[in-house]
Amino acid sequence: MLGIVSHASPLSAALLAQPALWRGSGLARVAAPSLTTGFPALDAELPGGGWPTAGLTEILPAHEGIGELRLLGPALASLSAAGKRLAWIAPPHRPYAPALAAAGIDLASLIIVKARTAQKTLWAAEQALASRACGAVLAWPGAVTYSELRRLQLAAEASRVLAVLFRPRQAAGESSPAVLRIALGAAAGGLAVHILKRRGAPLDHPVFLPAVLPAMAASSTRVHNHAVDFSAPAGTAARSAAARFTAA
Repeated sequence: MLGIVSHASPLSAALLAQPALWRGSGLARVAAPSLTTGFPALDAELPGGGWPTAGLTEILPAHEGIGELRLLGPALASLSAAGKRLAWIAPPHRPYAPALAAAGIDLASLIIVKARTAQKTLWAAEQALASRACGAVLAWPGAVTYSELRRLQLAAEASRVLAVLFRPRQAAGESSPAVLRIALGAAAGGLAVHILKRRGAPLDHPVFLPAVLPAMAASSTRVHNHAVDFSAPAGTAARSAAARFTAA
């Protein structure tokens, strides 16, 4: 005969201590220390109090330049200050050096990887994660399948670094193995952060953040959301970034 395990029993306490298990009303425990986002309101809604460092994060902006890089600015600055390399793989626009420096990011920490296809972008991201030579790996792959996402999620779990994939907003309706999925929209001069998926109880309202940093990429387009985006001439982009590689 099976008995009911009391919540106070050693067995239930051991189970609840497992990172893969959590109460339906709370947030999951984390297997590796999280990295603060720099925004207390957002940290309060994320397992471990920040960005996961043992799992894949997906950011789905309403449009490019809405503030997706500013959202990561404080975390990237802290990693840069700790001497960590920051890999940007197939970014749609060249990083904007003055804004990066203003955000506290050392340009010498940047590694820019050019990749011609989504598959090569994902391959380069997986290699960067496997190397454990970077504090953060950011990638813009475009179209991607679930199996490819699963492979990258496994690499992120093993890497213990900040792993971020930027995907179009339309991907919100697709299934994903990422441990954290965030959609971004504009709101009153700042950002409305919709947490689509997290390890823990669902969040039914957005987190509102002010606009605090200038844009970090020089857009080749002239489409602006003036409440959020601050474009700069492409000629002033980060020519002094540490390295540029092309994924063959």
